[in-house]
Amino acid sequence: MFKHTILLVLLVAVTGCAREVGSNRKSRENFGVASANNTAVHRGERDYVVALGKRFAKEVPTTINFAFNSARLDGQARAILDRQADWINQFPEVRFTVYGHTDAVGSNGYNRALGQRRANATVRYLVSKGIDRRRLQAVVSFGETRPVIDTPDRERRNRRTVTEVSGFLKRHQTLDGRYAAIIDRDYVESAVAQTTLTQAPEQQTITDN
Repeated sequence: MFKHTILLVLLVAVTGCAREVGSNRKSRENFGVASANNTAVHRGERDYVVALGKRFAKEVPTTINFAFNSARLDGQARAILDRQADWINQFPEVRFTVYGHTDAVGSNGYNRALGQRRANATVRYLVSKGIDRRRLQAVVSFGETRPVIDTPDRERRNRRTVTEVSGFLKRHQTLDGRYAAIIDRDYVESAVAQTTLTQAPEQQTITDN
């Protein structure tokens, strides 16, 4: 009996030592998530696409709107596309997708075709501004299926195209340097040295008269 008790104690001790001191399930899970995120960042391309997409949406309007049953670009649409083209031309390795949309008036088939004409018109204009057509090769029409405003009536905000970052032409070594610097630029520029020290007020010297 005494021998069995000693063996049981030793077994518990060995089993306990097999687990790292101070470890717990939550910390191991957090470490795993951090490691996966770190790997994804170093792998790069997917994260660069997401980050550049956010920058694009932050720095230029991504959406233009259309008149009812029309794929014609009005002056406001062309002005927005000029801004998009200026941004896109800064990143010659990046691909973009243009999504065409309509409102809910009309048949699904007609609206899908109309959304495609709007996307094509947007792409043609961007190409006219010097953007390589190969960078805009994915042109998609969602027709009436993804409204901004859910209504069966005419709605200008639903009659639109949306331009988004979709990837890179090919894998570039510059992704690990140049694009990292671009993406991190906001963080670097927002870093302002601060101090918690304040200058103490000058003490008045008291003298006897």
